[in-house]
Amino acid sequence: MPARAESPVLTADVGGTNLNLALLAPDGSNYRLLRKARFNTQEEDSLLGPIQAFLAADPSIRPGMACLCGAGPLLDRRIHLTNAPWDIDAAALERDLGMPVHLVNDFTALSCGVIQLNLADASRVTPLPHGDGSLPAVDPRGLALVVGAGTGLGVGFIVPTSGGPRAFPSEGGHIGLPVFDEDSLALWHHLQKGLPAPPGAELALSGSGLAAMFRFLLDTRRTPWTPAATAILALPDTEQPAAISAQAASDPACGRAMEFFVDFYARICADLCMVFLPTGGLFLAGGIASKNAEHFLTRGRFMARFERSYRTHLAQLLRATPVFLVRDYDLSLYGAAYAPACSNRAV
Repeated sequence: MPARAESPVLTADVGGTNLNLALLAPDGSNYRLLRKARFNTQEEDSLLGPIQAFLAADPSIRPGMACLCGAGPLLDRRIHLTNAPWDIDAAALERDLGMPVHLVNDFTALSCGVIQLNLADASRVTPLPHGDGSLPAVDPRGLALVVGAGTGLGVGFIVPTSGGPRAFPSEGGHIGLPVFDEDSLALWHHLQKGLPAPPGAELALSGSGLAAMFRFLLDTRRTPWTPAATAILALPDTEQPAAISAQAASDPACGRAMEFFVDFYARICADLCMVFLPTGGLFLAGGIASKNAEHFLTRGRFMARFERSYRTHLAQLLRATPVFLVRDYDLSLYGAAYAPACSNRAV
């Protein structure tokens, strides 16, 4: 079932909360956005229905193939969504849509999008200055690391090869939750209750993690219990993270929760950098970073925590790491289109 070379590409990024669809037109070596739409993942029981509704809205545009990514492991041309009760089945979608379908893990798609980023485009990516004001240069021969918190915590990496850069997924979002002060130790014990093993990073560094962190700070009286906090906790669980972020500047409980969240983001990224040594850059991607850049940049909070280490040479390594905040929330939709060429895991 070959795709026509100049036909538009249907792309999807299916997360635990949002299901984003787009039609992209080939434009030289890049893609141009024709149309996009968003659905609620939890309100759907498959990917087919949203795709059919999306394509029916403008039947004059017929894609030649679909490149789809989802938040979950890829096996036998199927993605089981980690935070939704249904799968993405490539073979079934090919049969129902009548076009070739490529599947890839969502963070592999996001990593493929990072490969295509113009680092000088301030509308899509922001370099984070280190504590001394420096902006280390990217080594084009070095590995790049992509870390992104959203509904869950994703980690991917990019390796230069003789055939071009290749993107790979990982389960790095489930490394152990770091402890770096008394508050983080108390949160570690709080999250560990009822678990058969130590808590993983995703339990704090995710949308639900932000909400859990907020409640922990209130319950332990580390922050004042405000009327705004009471109102936020009355919201559905899925709406609490956005409400906490939106009121961080006006409510002390929300502000402290966002600071605590950025502290964890920085320490988890520092731990991952010790493993991957990303001289090709650390890229903070995913929905939370792209929508909350000010919390990372204000007073250099993220970088101040990121650069700390108990060893001098490790602190120097962190200070030499180029760090970028990805502002383009649609990057995974473009990355999915590039994935068949830059990923060894697209099927």
